[in-house]
Parts: sequence; structure tokens; C-alpha cells
Amino acid sequence: MTAQTTLEEWLSHCERLHTKSIDMGLERVAEVWGRLGRRFEMPVITVAGTNGKGSTCAMLESIARQAGYRTGLYTSPHLVHFEERCRVDGVPLPAARLLPHFAAVDAVRGDTPLTWFEFTTLVVLCALAEAAPDVVILEIGLGGRLDAVNVIDADCAVIATIDLDHMEYLGPDRESIGWEKAHVMRKGRPAVVGDPNPPARLLEHGKSIGADLWLLGRDFNFTGDRQQWNWSGRRQKLSGLAYPALRGANQLYNAAGVLAAFEALRERLPVNAQAVRNGLALVELPGRFQIVPGQPSLVLDVAHNPQSVAMLARNLDAMGFYPRTHAVFGAMRDKAIGDFLPAMLPLVDVWHCTSLPTPRAATADDLAQQVRSACTSLGASGSGPRAATHEVQVHTHADPATALRAALAGADANDRIVVFGSFFTVGGVLKDGLPRLESPHGRTAEAPADREPRR
Repeated sequence: MTAQTTLEEWLSHCERLHTKSIDMGLERVAEVWGRLGRRFEMPVITVAGTNGKGSTCAMLESIARQAGYRTGLYTSPHLVHFEERCRVDGVPLPAARLLPHFAAVDAVRGDTPLTWFEFTTLVVLCALAEAAPDVVILEIGLGGRLDAVNVIDADCAVIATIDLDHMEYLGPDRESIGWEKAHVMRKGRPAVVGDPNPPARLLEHGKSIGADLWLLGRDFNFTGDRQQWNWSGRRQKLSGLAYPALRGANQLYNAAGVLAAFEALRERLPVNAQAVRNGLALVELPGRFQIVPGQPSLVLDVAHNPQSVAMLARNLDAMGFYPRTHAVFGAMRDKAIGDFLPAMLPLVDVWHCTSLPTPRAATADDLAQQVRSACTSLGASGSGPRAATHEVQVHTHADPATALRAALAGADANDRIVVFGSFFTVGGVLKDGLPRLESPHGRTAEAPADREPRR
């Protein structure tokens, strides 16, 4: 054992315990979890998927709390503070409540090497078990089959949409990735699949182990118009629902899966219609198409793969007219940047590319080069009417906060600034609190005659 006394010291200690930052496998985590002797006696919901996990967890938590249940939530990664990862009854556990569990994990692990994520996952699991809430919600970090969270046998699994991400660990296509995520399912227990087009291997695995598959379009569904939406499950129906407080056209898919999970667990975790309505109305989740009022408007979104960035672009386009859009963009170098940039190019006038405080990140110069190359390709193809490189400004910055200040300095009051690409990017502009922007320019400048304003 070592004499760590603060959260920062423990987190630094965890970084030194393994030669790899990611080492897929459950054997080591299961061994240490067994030594800890902790158990969850309450219902546990595991949430997997490529996109929509955070929103799904937030809605599960919000509805359960409105139904009168005391909730425990583990989610990752965090935006600013580690404590965001572990919430009890909607409130992050303070460092003082977490420190004893760091010591407990370190005391029993012996010579077992644990990665930072594995160690901290065990810490949070211990903290939630000790807190003994009425329901525990656990977000899978990466994949499913070999993710540390999957050491817990959940009473219900929710799998949100599947897309290409972390392919070096999960496989080269949706079928491979879906198979990895399918392993959060358990025999005889409900597994809610919210993807409208789930990979065949995901479904095959669920059937092969005898999971109780709940499929969108077969076991539950939703319809809606501009004012309200309706949901139906195997036995229950809810009509005239207000849209979730979380913005974005994709949130109904997440909400529909959440309601299916509650129906599947109705005998152990009954939830009434009023709790659903209140929970959806009050749910909050920073960094998921989060619109911060100001002059200019600020949009925060952790979109970082083709599916999520395409949805971000769709949501931005639906916001209406803005004279110019400024993007603060930082991303990991292993992401499919060239695949998702084209979705944003028609919407962005000025790019502020930023480096991020992690070795995994692409440098600002690398990102700027990729933006310029994508603009050139889009303009040459004829598919982007305003994509020529001389019409799009590209700047580089050392960190997200500096990039945001530069974007604000160049923006007019009626413009908008979009911060996207990574949790580190959004977290970097939130580290000193939620920005409320005020343009230094007194009014919106008219767009030059040779350039179309962007939507």
C-alpha cells in the first residue's frame, strides 16, 4: 500500500499501476472485485452503446428520482471533475466519500495490475454499494464484453445506438462492435435494444444466451409530432408526452429505450406516468447538444464519431439562421476525423482547432490540416457550395479555453459558437464554470457580399 491522502494523489497513483492505459479483459477486475466482497442487492441497469449512453443514463436517473427512488449512477468520462462519475441521488459524491474506497481497492489488489479505468471503476462500484441506493445505473466505458463495468451482472441491459468508434479495440465494422456490446446481456434478463437497425450479431448473441430481447419496432415503439410524442411497450402505453429536456432529434430513441427498461423492471421498480413526465422534463446532461444562451449563442457537444457528429450537424441546421458559425474543435487522433468533418463543413465559417491535454489527442496543427484538406476535397467534389478553402478561416490554439476566447473575439452578437469533438474539448471550456458569452462587437456585421451566411 501507498500513503495517498488526496483524490489527485490517488488518481496519479492509479496511472502508474499498469503499463497500458487500456488493457481489455475482465479477469483481473473480477478477481479484485471478488476480494472486496461487495454486492448489489438492488436492481442494476447497465447501459452500453456507441452514442446515447450518457443521455440514457441521465433519463433513467431523472425518472427514477421523480418516482421517489434513491439512485446511484456511474458514468464516464467526466467533463471537469472526477467526482462527476459517481452520483448518489443526483449529487456527485465528494472526494472524502471516495478516498476510503481507493484505499480499500489498493489494499486487496495485491500484485494484480489494474489500469486507471479499472481501478477507478472498482472504487465507484464500492462507493455505490456502500451508499445502498434503490437502483444503480452503470454506464459501460468501452465496448461491453471486456469492459470493467461488465463484471457486474445487471438485472437489465440497455444498448443504445451502435456506430463506428474505438475500432482498434472493438473491430472494424458495426457487426463486430455490436457483438462486443451484446455481451452486457444476461441469460433470462431483459435486454433493451434502442438501435433502430441493430447489428445481426448483436441479436444473434442475445438469442443464443436466452436474453429477454426488447427490440425497438417490435416490443416498444414511439411516434410523435412537433408538439408531443407517444410511447408503447409490451403492455403499457403513454400518450401526449412532452419532449425530453435534452435537445436533439436523437433523444426520442434514447427516451423510448429508457421507458422500455422501466417496463421490463416494473415488478421491482414500478414507475408511474407522472414520474416519467417530470423526469423527462427535468433531466439535465452537460455537453450533449447543450445550448447556452448568450450573445453569441454557445453550443456544447461531445460528438466525436461519424454518427454523433452527423446528428450534431442535423441539430445545428435545425436551429435556424445565424450569420456565421464558429467552431472550437479538438479531437483524439485515433478518431475517424476525415469521415465526420464533411458533415460540419457546410455549417462552419471559422474553425478554431485546439490541442488537448492528453497524449491521445491530435495537435491543433494536425486538426487544422485535416480541416483544410476536407474543405479542398469538398469544394473539388462540387458537393459543398461554400467549401473552398479561401472562404473558411482556420486557426490553431494551445487549449480549448484559449480557442473559445479567440472565437468570441471574432464573433458578432448574433453568431453562434459550437464547441465539439471530445470530452476534453467541452470540459476545457467548462473548467471555470459555464461560460455566458457577450460579444465585444456591438452588433452583427453584415455578411460580405461574396459569401453566403451559414445556417
